[in-house]
Amino acid sequence: MKKINDRERTYLFMTLPILALFFCFNTLPLIKGVIYNFTNFEGYGSYDWVGLRNYTDLFQDARVGRSYLFTVKLAVTSTVVVNVLSLILALGLSSKIKFKSALRGMYFIPNILGALVVGYIFNYFFTYILPAMTKTTSMLASTRWAWVAIVAVCAWQSVAMNTIIYISGIQTVPEEVYEAGSIDGATGWFKFRNLTFPLIMPFFTINMVLCMKNFLMVFDQIMALTKGGPAQSTESISYLIYNNGMAGGQFGFQSANAVVFFVLIVALSVAQTKFGSSKEEQL
Repeated sequence: MKKINDRERTYLFMTLPILALFFCFNTLPLIKGVIYNFTNFEGYGSYDWVGLRNYTDLFQDARVGRSYLFTVKLAVTSTVVVNVLSLILALGLSSKIKFKSALRGMYFIPNILGALVVGYIFNYFFTYILPAMTKTTSMLASTRWAWVAIVAVCAWQSVAMNTIIYISGIQTVPEEVYEAGSIDGATGWFKFRNLTFPLIMPFFTINMVLCMKNFLMVFDQIMALTKGGPAQSTESISYLIYNNGMAGGQFGFQSANAVVFFVLIVALSVAQTKFGSSKEEQL
């Protein structure tokens, strides 16, 4: 049997506490959540096993269905908006402009702020400042426009990281490609579509998967801006699971919802990755 040397022992002592914390605060709650989704547990007291009844009720619950529709609509819209804006910014910040480094630092500031802090700041903006400027009611009080305000906040905070990834991708494109393209008269949109974009397609796939995953799990912005209102029109899946599971006495039921939500995110992420990979091969 191999004897553990001092160096390996040091690595072991550094790793074990981290693994223990990860198991206690991640793996163990996940296992317990999977167990609770087969019960009528209310978050406290005793509970009974109900089998698959939670899943049957889940697919018959209109409120759950609306939350899924809203979350998917929000995620798709935010993903498109963020990636379009990020690509435009990345192309601009990769070109030869003055104060390029300073601009990169400035637009990255929103990303380092806490989502709840940003949410409460925009809550004040949408509730008091914008209505005073436009002589209208708050967007957050409208069942029609509240989700647009949430998309704006999500996009404002998420654009920076995606732009950094796109800039990294653009910097990997060899200058010889652009020189050869310029000889053939490639400029503007034609240059981006036929030269730049095919070569940064892997970065595009990464951004799409990360954006969709993050926006499907939107919670902090909902909590700070609308708390699911008005009239539950902006109730995301994460907020519904938290609100009804922790405070609404539906711990077992929402645990089943969380399992379905987890499967949905994994399925969409895998589908996006495979679709992106197929497009990369075609290009």
